[in-house]
Amino acid sequence: MEDKLEFSRPRLQIWGWMALTALAPIAWGSNYYVTKEFLPADVALWGAAIRALPSGLVLLAIARKLPRGSWWWKSVVLGIMNISAFFALIYVVAQLLPSGIASTTMALSAGVLMLLAWPLLGERPTRGPLFGALLGFAGVGIMVFDPQGGVELSGIAWSLVAMVLSSVGFILTKRWSAGVPLVHVTAWQLVVGGAVLVPCAWLVHGAPPMLQMQEVAGFGYVSLVATAIAYLAWFTGLRHLPAASVGLIGLLNPVTGVLLGTLLAAERFGFPSLVGMGLVLGGVVLGITKRSVPSTKARRAAAEAKDPAGQPMNSC
Repeated sequence: MEDKLEFSRPRLQIWGWMALTALAPIAWGSNYYVTKEFLPADVALWGAAIRALPSGLVLLAIARKLPRGSWWWKSVVLGIMNISAFFALIYVVAQLLPSGIASTTMALSAGVLMLLAWPLLGERPTRGPLFGALLGFAGVGIMVFDPQGGVELSGIAWSLVAMVLSSVGFILTKRWSAGVPLVHVTAWQLVVGGAVLVPCAWLVHGAPPMLQMQEVAGFGYVSLVATAIAYLAWFTGLRHLPAASVGLIGLLNPVTGVLLGTLLAAERFGFPSLVGMGLVLGGVVLGITKRSVPSTKARRAAAEAKDPAGQPMNSC
C-alpha cells in the first residue's frame, strides 16, 4: 500500500506541473489574436518593449532582488534571446500571419527543445515523446499548408527564427537556473530584454505610440497574463519536467491560436486544419507518457543532490 502511495504522489505532482505549464502556451496562443486585433501595427519594437518591461518590473518588485555574480551576463544573454529578439519577431509575425498559422509554426519548438535537451541537458528523449512530436509536426504541416488559410512566407521565416532563438534560450534557462527562485530568473530576463528594446525602438520608430484605451487594455493582457504569468508557468514546467514533455505541452499554442482565430477573428478553418489540430492534440497525449514521471532511482538521485536542510546545493 505504501509503495502505491509513493508511486501515486509523484505522478499527481507531475500532472499538476503539466497543468500549470499548459497555462503558458494557451496564453501565448491567445497573444497572436490580441496583438493583431488590438495593438498598433508597424511598431514592432515598441510593442515588444511595452510587453516586456512592465511585466518585468512587476515581477522585480515582487522578487526585490537584483542579479549577482554570473547572473548579470546570464540575464543579458537570456533577456536578448528569450525576450528582446523573440518578442520583436513575434510582434512582426502576428501582424503578417493569421493567428492560427502564426501560433502553429511556433509549435516546431517542441522538436527543437527535445533535440537540444539531449546534448545540453543529457535528457535523452524516449519513444513516447519522439512519436508524439512527429505526430504533432505532421499536424502542424497540415495546418500551415491548408490552402484555405493563406500563408505569408516572410511571416513563416521570421516565425522559424523566433522559434529557434526561444528554444535555445529556454534550454539555457533550464540549465542555468537550478537553485535560483523562478520569479527572480523571469524578472531579470524581462527587465533586461525590455531595457534593450527601448533604445532600439526609439531609434527605429521614434517616440512611443499614443495608445487608445483598447490598446492599453491589450498591452495589459499581453504584458501581465501572456508574459509575466505565462513565463513563470513555463519556466516552472522546465524546472520540474523533462524538456521533451514541456515542448509537447507547447503544442497547445497552435490549437489555441487556431480556435481563437476561427471563433473571434473569422479566420478560415478548413477540414485540413481540423485534421491537423487533431494530430497536434494526439501528439500531446501520446508524448505525455509514464516516462515523464521520475523513476524511483531518479527521485533518489535528486534527493541526494540536496543538502540536509532539503535545499539544492547550487545557488546564484
